[in-house]
Amino acid sequence: MQIAFFNTKSYDQTFFNESIYLKSHKITYFEVALNSQTARLAEGAEAVCVFVNDTVDRNTIQNLSVLGVKIIALRCAGFNNVDLKAAREYHIEVVRVPAYSPESVAEHAVALILTLNRKTHRAFNRVREGNFSIEHLTGFNLFNKTVGVVGTGLIGASFCKIMLGFGCKVLAYDIQKNENLINHGVQYTSLDELFRHSEIISLHCPLLPQTTHIIDTESINKMKSGVMIINTSRGGLIDTKAAIEGLKKGKIGYLGIDVYEQEANLFFKDHGETVIQDDVIARLISFPNVLLTGHLGFFTQEALEEIAHITLENLSDFENNKALSNRVALPE
Repeated sequence: MQIAFFNTKSYDQTFFNESIYLKSHKITYFEVALNSQTARLAEGAEAVCVFVNDTVDRNTIQNLSVLGVKIIALRCAGFNNVDLKAAREYHIEVVRVPAYSPESVAEHAVALILTLNRKTHRAFNRVREGNFSIEHLTGFNLFNKTVGVVGTGLIGASFCKIMLGFGCKVLAYDIQKNENLINHGVQYTSLDELFRHSEIISLHCPLLPQTTHIIDTESINKMKSGVMIINTSRGGLIDTKAAIEGLKKGKIGYLGIDVYEQEANLFFKDHGETVIQDDVIARLISFPNVLLTGHLGFFTQEALEEIAHITLENLSDFENNKALSNRVALPE
């Protein structure tokens, strides 16, 4: 199958080209993101492979349909950037990678917690400048703290188990309860109760209309003063301006985010020699109690291997007229 691969980075080529599942597929790599203008590059391809920051809206899908593209393969779990209604209308299948390495993202969330808490990033910078003072680097024990987990899918479940290992009390909210987690000691509760009682809140849910800005002014006001909020899922789960107000007032004591709701034009690019035009993220970066990483929660060798494997297997199943186990579609 001919595949037009958009938003290519060097590691994409490495892991896809080395995958034993490449088989009969032929990939043409493009560094540019997919959108309605660049869709023309997919001419001659039956499939396009895209990432979270590609624009797969109605116009893009219409242009892909004209070119004969039959399937859109997301090499990620999220699909909020795809117009599924348009895909159905133009008879284009959409597949994704629902689970590649849940542990990679869960462990990154824990890394954000530990770094923010124990301020190891600040200590590292001090020591490099010959400053061995530990003033203002006080942290807290994770043991016995209450951690709220919003979303207990594969990533959220992995995160819960790690936090239980730290000796934390883990509260969870999800529309579906995980009995295995309950058996391990996780307590399911309402979202309001989770906000009220948690000292650390970690988001592990998809971005849907009902979860957009699940963290906003109203929910922040329900939280404990000095709460730590962690987001390794999707940027749109947090109303960033509301979070900034919470940080300014001291209601939010720590904010660790690997994602940002306006990340499309920022992340995965080097802006070191330019002025960042996004005033909101510039304000976020200015806070000493904010840690922002550029969407690298998934970025482990194991995860990249699995992403290549599942993406190519999805396309092989389509090519061979097999059932698409990772199909994404609107409810019939």
